[in-house]
Amino acid sequence: MTAPVVVKIGGGLLDLPDRAPFWDGVRTLMARGPVVLVHGGGPQATALARRLGHEPRIVQGRRVTTDTDLAILQWTARGELSTQLVREAFARGVRAVGLSGVDGGLLRVVRRPPWTVDGEAVDFGWVGDVQGVDRTLLDTLLLAGFLPVVSPLGVDAAGNAYNVNADTVARYVAAAIGASDLLLVTETGSLRRGTDASAPPVAHCDAALFEAGLAGGWIGGGMRVKIQVALDAARAGIASVWVVGYDDLVERTRATRVTA
Repeated sequence: MTAPVVVKIGGGLLDLPDRAPFWDGVRTLMARGPVVLVHGGGPQATALARRLGHEPRIVQGRRVTTDTDLAILQWTARGELSTQLVREAFARGVRAVGLSGVDGGLLRVVRRPPWTVDGEAVDFGWVGDVQGVDRTLLDTLLLAGFLPVVSPLGVDAAGNAYNVNADTVARYVAAAIGASDLLLVTETGSLRRGTDASAPPVAHCDAALFEAGLAGGWIGGGMRVKIQVALDAARAGIASVWVVGYDDLVERTRATRVTA
């Protein structure tokens, strides 16, 4: 089997009115070899939480996951969003299967211990740190020509479900299946040297530039997590790691390549 490509999309993409360019890119990639799609759902989970009168807490781009947050994530990411993506794939001639890291014991995790953030001990609740990936289910689907659509949940030895950052899921899945490429899709289409959409894009980012961006304040929030995950993926041996736009999966003309 040709080395797979792992594509990760955030919930922001699912709010775009026209996702045809994204699916065109996925189909082009699948014509070349197997593809795994990992998706988040943060904006949708936050919106539903607020409709239910619950305000989520985000610390350094990561969601503190209470019992309520975990239930909401399962309703949105594993339920509505997974189904939406599978429907859209089917309408474009792509055979897709929705699953989460719980299915088949795909993503094995342990509960995250408290982190010290700005002098405060933060208990992230039902957030899992990845311990391993069982690739059996993914291999079965890929060999049969399906597009696995993976929701960001993991499972521990006792059968408890956990929230796992979707970028992190993509990084571990990519390493486990020997992916040639990891594409982290963002609305901005690249890392930018500034905090707004008009800031110039960065063609290449390594660890030194990442540290400079943190110090300069132009890398933060979700992008901080994304670039850290991308650096981890590059260090894990994934040869081609990118932050890309939803319409730039193949050419990557406006993308940021991340190297260790």
